Amino acid sequence: MHKRMGEAVARVARKVNDTVENKTDSLDLANCKLMTFPVGIYKAMRSVTEGIHSISLANNELKSITSRFVTTFSQLTELNLAGNYLHRLPEEITSLLRLRAINLSRNRFRRFPEPLATAPALETIDLEENEIAEVPTDKLASMASLRSLNLRANPVGPEVRLLVRPLVPFDLLLSPEEPIPKA
Repeated sequence: MHKRMGEAVARVARKVNDTVENKTDSLDLANCKLMTFPVGIYKAMRSVTEGIHSISLANNELKSITSRFVTTFSQLTELNLAGNYLHRLPEEITSLLRLRAINLSRNRFRRFPEPLATAPALETIDLEENEIAEVPTDKLASMASLRSLNLRANPVGPEVRLLVRPLVPFDLLLSPEEPIPKA
């Protein structure tokens, strides 16, 4: 077990070093078995955080994202958090003024993460395969930049299905309605 943990830590360190040394604009820590975002990364990446525009933390074991993460990587345009155990986002997500796309599919959200409704540049929200039953339709309708909202494989209520053009100017992706069983 310690060998596997050591390999995972080494893989994260390698990816962070590659990003810092090559001054790339993305950090890919997908599939690294992370349970939290490693605090040491903030220090290791201090010189390049302003240049990071895309982060993938997909398919880890994250239960939360901290406000420090959001404020450190303030220039993000894309954030992939698919396949984790998230059930809420910090309010500071609204400070990501350039965030255009967020993938929160295959997580544990029971309700729509409301801080997203005030993210000014957000164009694409993927919430497929969560446990979302209620959606703040009025807030979504006022999101000027939103182009696509994926709510497939969520137990959304019938009021969400009524959110149709011209009421909302974005693509709303839902699973097909289940036929009502005959008695």
